[in-house]
Amino acid sequence: MAFIIDPISPVAFSVLGVPIRWYALAYILAFVGGFGLLKRLSQSDKSEIYLSKNQLDSLFTYLILGVILGGRLGYVLFYNLHFYVLHPLEIFAVWHGGMSFHGGILGVALATFMFICKQHFSDKSIVHNFFKVTDLLAVVAPIGLFFGRIANFINMEVMGRPTTSPIGIIFNGDPSGVARHASPLYEALLEGIVLFIIMFVLYLKTNLRKKHGALSGILCITYAIFRIFCEQFRAPDIQIGFLTSWGLTMGQLLSGIMFVIGGGMLVLSLLSKEVK
Repeated sequence: MAFIIDPISPVAFSVLGVPIRWYALAYILAFVGGFGLLKRLSQSDKSEIYLSKNQLDSLFTYLILGVILGGRLGYVLFYNLHFYVLHPLEIFAVWHGGMSFHGGILGVALATFMFICKQHFSDKSIVHNFFKVTDLLAVVAPIGLFFGRIANFINMEVMGRPTTSPIGIIFNGDPSGVARHASPLYEALLEGIVLFIIMFVLYLKTNLRKKHGALSGILCITYAIFRIFCEQFRAPDIQIGFLTSWGLTMGQLLSGIMFVIGGGMLVLSLLSKEVK
């Protein structure tokens, strides 16, 4: 028998009459938690690159812009371009939801590159420094994924396909009364908790961090695998549907591309000479 739960208000609380949404809190928790871990990793003995407080503050600003702009524009371009062409002001209504991880990761990559170009490290190679930083971000990224998926669940976004499984969920008030997979929670588990454990252990317990770009590639590969799997339970976006007659979703397509790119990054990093 499916679980029956009451819908959760998208507004967590109000401050002086201003509604504070769970979606915003998820981003705040993700950025605060991610920044704290990034600081510890970058200033530890194991780090391949040292980031000072000023550099961390600067990088943090770049990352916030990269995540928000990349994530939003990715959603607009990949998932609902027709709607936003007709309603361009809605592009700025991020509190209504609608963020793309694949767009976000592109935004983070561009933001990190811009950050590296403006810094002066002892290693003058922009490419090496770029991957040193993205390898740290690969460990941190699942924190944001976890909180983002929890926010998706609270907002009842990207919910799952109908199911007769006993772990299905029915929201009170849903006129369809159909039990669905809680796909955001599946993704929070795999893309958030499990992926974080994998990346954290690889960073601490192996020498892959010395192969600059390896951890970044592994993040792309592992995320893609988890996302493609979870999409089997997630209902396709209503405005897109399935891309093929055999059930390919946009998330699977983008993740497949991400898998190939991550595989290329991993192979090239493993073939490269270790940088001291």
